[in-house]
Amino acid sequence: MANIEQESLFDHPEQSRPLAERVRPRNLDEFVGQRQLLGEGKVLRTLIDQDEAASLIFWGPPGVGKTTLARIIARKTKAAFINFSAVTSGIKDIRKVMADAEENRKFGTRTIVFVDEIHRFNKAQQDAFLPYVEKGSITLIGATTENPSFEINSALLSRCKVFVLKQLTSEDIVRLLRQALQDPRGFGTRKISIDRQSLDMIAGFSNGDGRVALNTLEMAVLNGTKAGDRISVDPDTLEQITSQKSLLYDKHGEEHYNLISALHKSMRNSDVDAALYWLARMVEGGEDPLYIARRLVRFASEDVGMADSRAVEITVSVYQACHFIGLPECGVHLAHAVTYLSLAPKSNAVYTAYEAARDDAKNSIDEPVPAVIRNAPTRLMKELHYGEGYQYAHDTKDKLTTMQTMPSNLIGHQYYHPTDQGSEAKVAQRLEQIKAWHRQHDPHDKKPE
Repeated sequence: MANIEQESLFDHPEQSRPLAERVRPRNLDEFVGQRQLLGEGKVLRTLIDQDEAASLIFWGPPGVGKTTLARIIARKTKAAFINFSAVTSGIKDIRKVMADAEENRKFGTRTIVFVDEIHRFNKAQQDAFLPYVEKGSITLIGATTENPSFEINSALLSRCKVFVLKQLTSEDIVRLLRQALQDPRGFGTRKISIDRQSLDMIAGFSNGDGRVALNTLEMAVLNGTKAGDRISVDPDTLEQITSQKSLLYDKHGEEHYNLISALHKSMRNSDVDAALYWLARMVEGGEDPLYIARRLVRFASEDVGMADSRAVEITVSVYQACHFIGLPECGVHLAHAVTYLSLAPKSNAVYTAYEAARDDAKNSIDEPVPAVIRNAPTRLMKELHYGEGYQYAHDTKDKLTTMQTMPSNLIGHQYYHPTDQGSEAKVAQRLEQIKAWHRQHDPHDKKPE
């Protein structure tokens, strides 16, 4: 049925191309979104209008116009435009294109090399571009969904201007859809009936991706109700098309780290609702539940710590539950832990204590263990006074002794500074009691630095 409708709807070879490709903007006036870069007087707009665009990196999520901008720049400058795929091209291909570009330069023709998914190039492939970018043989425009700081060689990145493209807003998407409905290259020669509510539904489904929005519109029209020469988009059909939303989530890319950061910081800020939302984004996006559970165990000590030591018990139990049950059932266990951690009193005293102790351990000489607390299993060790004078705390009334356990040059260093949050308030009282005992019984006791 769909094939019959397609044949009757698209009777011209041009119309067989996907809608998103047919209505691709040809100039900045047709381009939708990115006003922070392309509004009047903005840097990128000025560079394009004045034909001064140097090598650029466009960084942003899918479907926001990275490839389209590169094509607009090429058309504006009348340069030769070479579309390069980082997935299918090797160093041999790069060198061939670079040689052609060098010949073009000799005859006064500029060459723009557009590399989609440039982050997929390895170091050697990226390095192959470097000399040609340096001497101006090519203007390189790279597009990436990954953070260029991590994925692009610093030498190449330093010679490119990075522009960050943002996810399209719902209003941007609706405008894009309306243009496609009016553009003769799209559905402008057809009578399409679709209301604003349906356009909003497509915009919401697209998740800020213009390509997804246009593909959805095309599918909706192809499956619309025909009455004479008019096609009406049926709300029920549209609901079926948009019923399964594919969340933007790359388990191995920057979004992976962005979302776990959002979850961690929402819990730290005791914002349980935000934390649950970010958890759901990760789980529904296909994240490994054991990875999330491990991060929660870490959070229990790093951000809750002694303020509620049960947090570690609960998160370890949730990790075990996720291991036993798996998704989708263990999502509720993760939500249990996230809720508990979000609402728990917070203290990073244990975390900062370890960081301070680690700095001393790494940056000072290897301090000898005081002889009094060394083990002495052999006669030689005993002759060397290992363990001599050891005081067994359990034999004392207060379970405290004046024995030196800290290396001599670190006496007085205090790493753990308890807060007054939750159960740690009692810990702080106990620590003060211990300090007071030492001030009374140990004449050599030193104040913390």
